[in-house]
Amino acid sequence: DLATALNDRGQVRYLRVEFAAAVQDFTAAIECQPRFEVPYYNRGLVRYRLGDFDEAMKDFRKVLELNPQFEDAALSLKQAILDKEEKQKRGY
Repeated sequence: DLATALNDRGQVRYLRVEFAAAVQDFTAAIECQPRFEVPYYNRGLVRYRLGDFDEAMKDFRKVLELNPQFEDAALSLKQAILDKEEKQKRGY
């Protein structure tokens, strides 16, 4: 389906370090199928990698709202929270 195709293309773009394009694809996949948790997770990973911890945490929380058993999202959320706290401690 279209949401899966967009998510898959986003993953390819992520691996090519085309982060802005990957975020666009993951967002388009979410718009097509708002209850599909995987593109939220993938978009969260990109946002985390870019240091946008607040937006990453929103995406990881949405994944867990849709699928509480998604362990990687729970781990990624914890890491984003820790990294945000560390960033704040260091003053940037």
